[in-house]
Amino acid sequence: MRTTIGVARRRKKNRLFKKAKGYVGGRRRLLRTVKETLVRAEAFAFRDRRARKREFRKLWIIRINAACRERGMRYSEFIAGLNKAAIELDRKTLSEMAIHDPAAFDAVVEKAKAANA
Repeated sequence: MRTTIGVARRRKKNRLFKKAKGYVGGRRRLLRTVKETLVRAEAFAFRDRRARKREFRKLWIIRINAACRERGMRYSEFIAGLNKAAIELDRKTLSEMAIHDPAAFDAVVEKAKAANA
């Protein structure tokens, strides 16, 4: 009697096809193409999870720099001042502070200026 892998194979295929939902043409319908596409998609996803972190850090730095320049200070001077004043705020927090709480950011900039002087 001929045996098939049956349930196990169908489950595995269904799992792959569910991951390929939304792809176009054979990339959604053909098992071999789906496998190849998913390998590539997962590689891009892995790479871009790290790239996203870099992009956000760049954005925060740009925002902080703009806010510092409005207050007569450069980004590098600001960060050096924070280090000298032992203020441990990360760039994400500083960026949010510059946008949503300018008064607090002003106070931080003044402390950084005082530490640099």
